[in-house]
Amino acid sequence: MNEPLLRELVPAVIGVLVRRGADFASAEDAVQEALIRALETWPEGQPRDLRAWLISVAWRRFLDAARAEKARRERELAVEAEPPGGPVPATDDTLRLYFLCAHATLAPSSAVALTLRAVGGLTTRQIATAYLVPEATMAQRISRAKRRIAGVRFEEPGNLTTVLRVLYLVFNEGYSGDVDLAAEAIRLARQLAALSDEPEAAGLLALMLLHHARRASRTGPGGRLVPLAEQDRSLWDVDLIAEGVTILQTALVHDRLGEYQAQAAIAALHADASTASETDWVQIVEWYDELLLLTGSPIVRLNRAVAVGEADGPQAGLAALADIDPALPRYTAVAAYLRERAGDFSDAADLYAEAARAATSLAERDHLTREAARVRHHARTSPPP
Repeated sequence: MNEPLLRELVPAVIGVLVRRGADFASAEDAVQEALIRALETWPEGQPRDLRAWLISVAWRRFLDAARAEKARRERELAVEAEPPGGPVPATDDTLRLYFLCAHATLAPSSAVALTLRAVGGLTTRQIATAYLVPEATMAQRISRAKRRIAGVRFEEPGNLTTVLRVLYLVFNEGYSGDVDLAAEAIRLARQLAALSDEPEAAGLLALMLLHHARRASRTGPGGRLVPLAEQDRSLWDVDLIAEGVTILQTALVHDRLGEYQAQAAIAALHADASTASETDWVQIVEWYDELLLLTGSPIVRLNRAVAVGEADGPQAGLAALADIDPALPRYTAVAAYLRERAGDFSDAADLYAEAARAATSLAERDHLTREAARVRHHARTSPPP
């Protein structure tokens, strides 16, 4: 075993845990436990990527310690509060509330919007952005849903499809912002998958795990966005990826393909690539074709154009983009990327700048502004074709 190399890796591994949210002392303790584990197990065979192994084991040790500390504090508080005796529920009622809000008298879109607002904790603006509608329109939709179910007895729970959609949107909002929101969506998805034999429930859980596994690599210093192709894949949580792939494979065996299973399959193909250049874009395009048949979604069509551009070249991607409404969010950013890939740097720079002006988040705007500056500099300094 190369102990000097292990010692060299320690500061970097501690740094990764701190960036993920651990305090320095806890990160140091977790890494020390990971080193002890390495000394115990590596003589029987070292992992291929020592740094990734240490990060994964140390992060699990930190989470275990954090959960234990949280549980200890909660027990102490419970004792101090001296609650009255009586039965204690094994789980909370959050998932049941999701089903009750997905009421049979509401249209699925209204039920999703109401649940996101009333139970999921999302703002009207966040929900409107997810649905690609003006905020005022979404506010009216939620108000109508509230009026419609006023006084209705919630005896019949809503349908599973609506609840899956709500959890999907809650996770997406948390994945791009509030980490606690994403973790809560995963927690509820685990409960739902355990209670249901519906493959789409398992597919949604797999999708969440595969995306969440990349969380540590999605942003750099100062919250700077890191595109998938540039992410440090050693930061990806291999345990979450393995769990997500296993759950997905089990779901696909049922041969009842749904949109969440198809999305999870795409995420799994990205996770399977050791480097961006090894990504199996041909298979990803095939899964986008399946997803498009299932949903007809313009967002899926836009993402498929990017995949086609990677699999068959930028001109093919631009041809696929030609059939998509330019008013769609991220259309301009995708057009800029494909134009750059095609060597049209001047137009690409202008499109990146236009996309930056329309960006809905500061991190996205900063990223696109940097891309515009980079491509414009390349256009000035490169010889004409």
